[in-house]
Amino acid sequence: MRGNKFSSRMFASLFVIVLGLCYCSRASSQASLGLPRLFGPSEALVKTAVEMNCELLTFPENETILLQLFREVDRSRMFAEYTSLKGKEATLPLYVRHFHEGNLVCVASAQNNSLIEPTVSNIHYLKVIEPVEGAEIEVCSGLVNLFEGNRLELRCKLKAGNHVSYKWLLNGRLVSQSLLHDDRLLINRTTSQDSGSYRCVASNSFNQTDFFTVNSTEVVITVKDLVSEPDISFSVLKEDIHNYFAVVSCRSTRGTPPVTFSLYNSTEFIASVMTEERFATFKVPLVLGQDLGFLQCQARNGDWVVYGEKIPLEVVPVGGPVTMRYTYDSGENYAVISITIYCEAAKGTHARYQWFLNGTLLHDRGSFYYVHHQHPELAMLMLSVGDSSAGTYHCEVSDSFDNTTAISSRRLYLDKHRLNRLPVWVVAVVFGSFTFLILLVSVCCGIGVVFRRRHYGEKSLSDFEMERITPAYYGKLDLSHYNEDADVVNAARGGEVDQMAAG
Repeated sequence: MRGNKFSSRMFASLFVIVLGLCYCSRASSQASLGLPRLFGPSEALVKTAVEMNCELLTFPENETILLQLFREVDRSRMFAEYTSLKGKEATLPLYVRHFHEGNLVCVASAQNNSLIEPTVSNIHYLKVIEPVEGAEIEVCSGLVNLFEGNRLELRCKLKAGNHVSYKWLLNGRLVSQSLLHDDRLLINRTTSQDSGSYRCVASNSFNQTDFFTVNSTEVVITVKDLVSEPDISFSVLKEDIHNYFAVVSCRSTRGTPPVTFSLYNSTEFIASVMTEERFATFKVPLVLGQDLGFLQCQARNGDWVVYGEKIPLEVVPVGGPVTMRYTYDSGENYAVISITIYCEAAKGTHARYQWFLNGTLLHDRGSFYYVHHQHPELAMLMLSVGDSSAGTYHCEVSDSFDNTTAISSRRLYLDKHRLNRLPVWVVAVVFGSFTFLILLVSVCCGIGVVFRRRHYGEKSLSDFEMERITPAYYGKLDLSHYNEDADVVNAARGGEVDQMAAG
């Protein structure tokens, strides 16, 4: 009896186990979820409502399916959810905020059955657009007034907006794209050409149909030129018979004022002045004829400092003699068409030159002349040769600071006929060369005659003539056809006998 009871219990237990396994196997086959499909708009404006859609085609019967919307990389924050019965497509409403941008996924799960594994949809990217608003320029480099060579960085700041493209305008013209870095404009080494009014233009769009643009206010940037090396010069001022001064000029060709100029004598500081111009003057006492060292100008604007060349501070009064010389240019038929006369004094560092024609002072320019001063040691008078230019010329040289004593050159008479007449020395050279050639030919002929006589010894002229007319071959002559003239025959025979005897 016990054995039968035990067998019955064992059989019942085995039946229950087998039935449970069958049930679990059947339940397992019905509990799998397919992959949901997520779709919806790819772009959305911020602070607007959109709908995302999620559908699940494969799901177990009699199960309530929960569909939820998440960011792909963050499941801790749910954006929307929907409970689907009998596989109904889910509509997931979304009030768009910035954090919704990115890859979205739909997660499907059995709401009341933890045994069913959740599934995840495809990735759907949502781009969130915020229209641009409220642009202004921030000067990140700090200064709106700067010197060339410094760095300029501008940033276009927006109150709102993303996915923005930027343009920069300088005085209404587009700035090179190579200077743009997203919302920034960067110039590493500025020049004065970078000065002007800057404005940024920010824009974005939604679905390529709605476009948003905003312009900033203008910011004026001033790039100052660094001052260039100053040139130096000086003139002499005579206040009275004993007091002379050098009026020194320091001048730069470029540089944004104010500029500070300083004057040095060798390394000794003399004076300094700040000016709104690019030049300054200084007054320095001097003594004529003495070497007083070297003058040098310094120029500074901002932190930039440059020095000019050094010049000697020495004033030598004009001294003689004063000399003139000239050169000329020729045209067709070698006729002289223009003349340049030079006037030089033996000494003098600050000379003034004056030109005179027939005692009348010539000013800087006339109908046929032009006065040009190259440097203090030399002056030129350029003439066009013609009837008007004929006359007597001379120059006078005096100190530019004291004209009480002037030194005059010698007079020089010029006219076109004299200039185009052959000089006596040219005629003498040509005639002498011709005479020399004639004498040279005569001497050569005489030497030839003497050499010929020595070569032939004491032969007489008749010998030369006989030699020249004697034939190279001779023999007995046939004179049979001269029988009619006995004299000719005898003469011929006699001559023949003489030749034989001589032979």
